[in-house]
Amino acid sequence: MSTYKIAVVGDKDSILGFRTIGVDTFPVTSGDAALETLKKLVSENYGVIFITEELASGMQDVINELHKRYLPTVVLIPNSKGTKGIGIQQIKENVEKAIGADILFRKEG
Repeated sequence: MSTYKIAVVGDKDSILGFRTIGVDTFPVTSGDAALETLKKLVSENYGVIFITEELASGMQDVINELHKRYLPTVVLIPNSKGTKGIGIQQIKENVEKAIGADILFRKEG
């Protein structure tokens, strides 16, 4: 049985706290560096890769392709300046695809 690692990619301020809980951190300052880091992590034994929405917005095609695979799971997170709503939208879409209904944000009334 394989043991998978967890990584987070983003600007230093946004990912620093992850190190305290044992997550491998990869600080980057540009979209190009984030893409190269993501490709490297995909080829290594990472089961979950968190990436800030800000950096992920420039590589959505690559992330969409990775979502078709079993592993790694790529999860978009807000950076230290706030959220763009991209990560939560992807979670909503994945839940709808899996269950067939919007159980997270369904509005009643």
